[in-house]
Amino acid sequence: MAQKQYNKWIILSAVVIGSIMGPIDGSVVNLAMPEFTKIFHTNITTVSWVSMIYLLVVSSLMMTFGRLGDILGYKKLYEYGLLTFSISSLILSLSANIHMLIIMRAIQAVGAAMLMSMSSAIITSVFPPNERGKALGINAMAISIGLAIGPTLGGFLLKYLGWPSIFYINVPIGVIGYIWAHTVVPENKGVPEKFDPYGSTYFFMFLASLLLFISEGGTWGWYSVPSIFSFAAFLVFLILFIRTENKVEFPMFDFSLFKIRSFTFGITSTLLNFMAQYTMTFLTPFLLKHLGYSTEKAGIIMTSFPAMMFIVAPLSGILADMYGAQILSTFGALISALALFLMATLTEKSPMFDIMWRLAIFGIGNAIFQTPNNSAVMGSAPKNRLGIASASLATMRNVGMVIGIAVAGAIFTNRLKAYQAFNLPYNISFMRAIKEAYIVAGIFSVICAFTSLVRDNIKIQRKD
Repeated sequence: MAQKQYNKWIILSAVVIGSIMGPIDGSVVNLAMPEFTKIFHTNITTVSWVSMIYLLVVSSLMMTFGRLGDILGYKKLYEYGLLTFSISSLILSLSANIHMLIIMRAIQAVGAAMLMSMSSAIITSVFPPNERGKALGINAMAISIGLAIGPTLGGFLLKYLGWPSIFYINVPIGVIGYIWAHTVVPENKGVPEKFDPYGSTYFFMFLASLLLFISEGGTWGWYSVPSIFSFAAFLVFLILFIRTENKVEFPMFDFSLFKIRSFTFGITSTLLNFMAQYTMTFLTPFLLKHLGYSTEKAGIIMTSFPAMMFIVAPLSGILADMYGAQILSTFGALISALALFLMATLTEKSPMFDIMWRLAIFGIGNAIFQTPNNSAVMGSAPKNRLGIASASLATMRNVGMVIGIAVAGAIFTNRLKAYQAFNLPYNISFMRAIKEAYIVAGIFSVICAFTSLVRDNIKIQRKD
């Protein structure tokens, strides 16, 4: 029996449900971290693995699921993702100890990786090239909504319903999302190729080892045994991955995609953009705390960034459909760089509004950059490689997050120590150190503007 064909905008609504779940869950869980230390009678180092394991698993599995999506079909993987995320969320709400919480967060991350790796592929397969940017912009808007409402929703749930509620709230959303996706998302025929289990395993191991080294090396000590071991593992598995992919008939990752200029520079730009973005989002709450803002006011101030993305992302998608990504993404990256350099001019006497309009400019720049960039990457990929292209974008986003946080933390900590070594007062040392970190993030955005400028200007073409 043939499946009923639904309007593409209805199909987009099913993708949006999955896209909004991850950002809400991530921001709510981060808010609950101090609560977990009290409830499970543990320390900050152990609790940090609640977020770390999630990020490691999501980042390392997305390419595998992107490849599986190309073989099995995007709808099937997307549905599995919704079910896995929902069931693991229910079990998370029943966690008896911190170890169960960490293990189930890893399983929840498997579902999140399926969702993230499939969303752009489904959108690109359903929408014609001249509407792809608008659709991806609406999806980006949904992600911004998730980021914006997450802290407020999390605060309400933690205060009135307790910590388990931050997980079981995902269950009804996930069930509704699964039923809706199963009903409206069309089946797509996968490519008749074999899955590459060795390449997938080696990719997971090399990326997980690299991210572990980047994120934990500063804590362990860069020359400590765990750091050396994780970096050595990264090199070994990277070599094994490249050798395997060049030998097998159907490799997990199609290296010929790197011959496509817009794809290569597009995912590179994504990496740089998220390095800059997560330097901003990681450091700014510390700045606000240093300036004496309450948690509630800090939340309001930080909302300036996703709020502007919510407004501008769909508009930038429409412009991308009309004019292509090259100029728009370059312009957006330069605006983001300007905002970061302006953040470096803040003082301890800067009023709340001065911080908010800088964050708003950063949100505008990111929205102008991201939707056209994503559209160009997806539009440059052959039709039978949309899953791996979507997963490549999502992987670069997550790797950029990890590197951005690690670099921001390292610069800020080291410069703070250096200034204090010269017997400068703590408040002066703090402001100088955080300004330097913002400047480095601004440089990331300037480089991102360059990698955006040198790409091909794809408008509505796609290689099929």
